[in-house]
Amino acid sequence: MPTLHRHLTILHLPETISGRTMSMPRFLSCLILMPFMVFSTGGARAADPPILHNGEAPQIGEARIYDQKAIPVFRYEILQTYDHDTRDYTEALFMHDGRVYEGTGGYGNSWIKVWDLKTGQLETKRDLDDRYFGEGAVILRDVLYHLTYISNTGFTYDASDLRPISTFHYPYQGWGLTTDDRHLIMSNGSSTILFLDPDDFSIDHTVTVHDAYSEVGFLNELEYVDGDIYANVWQTNYIVRFSAETGEVNGWVDLNGLNPNPIRLTYPHVLNGIAYTGEPGTLLVTGKNWPSLWHIRLKEVER
Repeated sequence: MPTLHRHLTILHLPETISGRTMSMPRFLSCLILMPFMVFSTGGARAADPPILHNGEAPQIGEARIYDQKAIPVFRYEILQTYDHDTRDYTEALFMHDGRVYEGTGGYGNSWIKVWDLKTGQLETKRDLDDRYFGEGAVILRDVLYHLTYISNTGFTYDASDLRPISTFHYPYQGWGLTTDDRHLIMSNGSSTILFLDPDDFSIDHTVTVHDAYSEVGFLNELEYVDGDIYANVWQTNYIVRFSAETGEVNGWVDLNGLNPNPIRLTYPHVLNGIAYTGEPGTLLVTGKNWPSLWHIRLKEVER
């Protein structure tokens, strides 16, 4: 049985459930988390929003996001469109020293690669063994850290050439990864964000992401920007922005309409991947196996 505290401790699912596929473990974890996270009945933490469904919080969607007037919502202006390799089932995305670092998922299809944003040219690539499903990645102190999904195993590489250094272990699922230049900041599919000591991978502290309704779960790819963290909410077209210090939601990014082929690019080919170029008010975003990566400017919605 999972252990329930203020947040949910996730069951560890064996890799043999899915063999070389990716959808079943993720689907099962969705079923495990759904009753506790999406329909959480936690008390309001700010001005009380409208109560729906006998006191239950609504799922992440237009009504929940746009009804909370105190939290800004942003749409987007496309500044530049770049080609994105449709073989890349994106699980990690970030910029470092002017280059794109991208990690992919899938058994037999997981790798870390470095490529040039303007030309699309691949500079270097490191494949994972077929038994690992790649997840989040980030660079801290010239070391690249790379998570796997349910293997409880991560890998470190030299950031300059992806030369393998070592492995490390953690007792929970690996989803997204970013850094505040001190900690490894990790998501595990719940509403809880873990701040890890990069020396021994112990948990320094955690924050629980929440808005006025309840906790916000299914947090996937992460990007730390100036004291806030942006996170893809898995299987939605929304990015949540929250305080890295408190976990309080302080913004939503509505990316509805960005999917270039919504008939073909359906689950599991969902929006995922956030990177920051250093230009304020902008992000790089893409999706799993999507043909494009966009540099967007965030534009606050007037309500």
